[in-house]
Amino acid sequence: MNEKIIGLKINEKDNVAVIFGFVPNGGTAYVNDPIGNTKAYMVHGDVKYGHKIALIPIKKGSKIIKYGEVIGGATQDIPVGMHVHVENVESLRARGDWKG
Repeated sequence: MNEKIIGLKINEKDNVAVIFGFVPNGGTAYVNDPIGNTKAYMVHGDVKYGHKIALIPIKKGSKIIKYGEVIGGATQDIPVGMHVHVENVESLRARGDWKG
């Protein structure tokens, strides 16, 4: 079965999209943006339902933005389509020492 997996970019500021389905490494996710455009992304790493992928290259130390809000900082460079999760993001809440 060739199921078309959809993702959502909720806010124009977002640099990640939430994926609504399982996409295996090398698969394709079709991301809808806030104005109705759809773009295909080749996924790097298995991405589970509700997880995120990078929509643009995100440099180490940059902010991860989801729903228009900063949700963490990149601990390494994250290429387009890469699974964005605890392996490459750190929390910035109540830290006070993050320089990103």
